[in-house]
Amino acid sequence: MSAPVEAGSSPSTVPQSLVLDFLGLHMLGRAQAARKAGQPVATQVFLTVLGALGVSDSATRTTLNRMVARGLLIRHKQGRTSAFGPTEDAMALLRRGRARMFSPTPFDHVEDIWTILNCPVPESLRNVRYQLHGRLSWAGFGTVQANLWIAPGRIDVEELLDDIFPAEALGLVQAFHGAPTGPSSPGQLLHAAWDLEALRAAHLGFLARWEAADPRAAEALPQLLLLLDDWGRLLRTDPGLPAAYLEEDWPAERSARTFQRLEACLGPLADEQLQQLMDAEG
Repeated sequence: MSAPVEAGSSPSTVPQSLVLDFLGLHMLGRAQAARKAGQPVATQVFLTVLGALGVSDSATRTTLNRMVARGLLIRHKQGRTSAFGPTEDAMALLRRGRARMFSPTPFDHVEDIWTILNCPVPESLRNVRYQLHGRLSWAGFGTVQANLWIAPGRIDVEELLDDIFPAEALGLVQAFHGAPTGPSSPGQLLHAAWDLEALRAAHLGFLARWEAADPRAAEALPQLLLLLDDWGRLLRTDPGLPAAYLEEDWPAERSARTFQRLEACLGPLADEQLQQLMDAEG
């Protein structure tokens, strides 16, 4: 498998992200039913796929071992080699991510409703702060002030947090659905919680890498993994802010069209290549 075209390259690709993207395709993609349910992925498959993206064998092996230690992967012995499958926590993470990743309108919300969250983290749980911030950012939250988060749309906060907070800590969380009222204004809150110029720059960077990209059938799987990785990063950056408070040329719609066009072209071909890799190692 040759390296993907440079137009889709992303300078901040992280091997763990690529492993999760690959597992998302394997476990939840178009033709997952054609594969054995929960079939673990052989180490050699990960080496082949990530190697095509410029990740060294040693970096891939280290990443897999670390993901086992973090409770994201389960190791399966296959003779002298190993295979890896996602834990239940990893599967929940993949399902949450794919719901928005493949939404036809990932930057839109049905209602003009906001979720307001007061989320203090007890000192006894300081080790989950990084995980909490990542989870909230992916769900679309921005910080207005310490412990006070807002996100556009109606978000199920209990479902979002109940696997990282014990019941007694979850009881400290206060969440509301509603709309800002005077003297607050949505426009002011947007500027307080998000750097709109940075969000615009993230979209323009994504478009520069992908809007004119020419999909190549032979490189469908590595290209798709890079696309998914870059798209996921953009979704973590832009929660889908209400268009009424953004400039008319806001590029979110262009980004969504670009992703959907490329995913529709690359997806079926990538799944065929994934199946061939799994069959070769099965």
